Amino acid sequence: MKRPEWDEYFLKLARVVKERSNCLRGAVGVVVVKDRHIIATGYNGTPAGVKNCFEGGCERCLHREKNILSENERKDLCLCLHAEQNSLLQAAYHGIPTKGATMYATTAPCLQCAKAIINAGIVKVIYEENHQDDLGIELMSSVGIKVDQYKKS
Repeated sequence: MKRPEWDEYFLKLARVVKERSNCLRGAVGVVVVKDRHIIATGYNGTPAGVKNCFEGGCERCLHREKNILSENERKDLCLCLHAEQNSLLQAAYHGIPTKGATMYATTAPCLQCAKAIINAGIVKVIYEENHQDDLGIELMSSVGIKVDQYKKS
């Protein structure tokens, strides 16, 4: 039996976390790790107590699904949290510092999440799939956060 190396292990867990997503538009999972210990997880979807996105909780996602809105139209109306935001908020909610941690994500962070990642003190981001743009990666890299796309060897 071959044990997975650490990056592969934490990304496999991020894939399991993404199964909890309740967003109509796609699923993303995140695991935040410090000293090889999981300190937080997050998936995308509506805030706690709000009807699940796939049950109609986010009207913007519903309109996107029905092609009433285009892909980048009215993002300000979306109620869903991104997986990265959710993981950082969960750590804060439980009083767990993220300074110096590594984030494993099934998809590269967007620009909005990159700003939160920077201010949360995350020092490394490892992701599997590209985001529709590279603005998040560019911003994180510009401030010295190590950002790598995982390629299974």
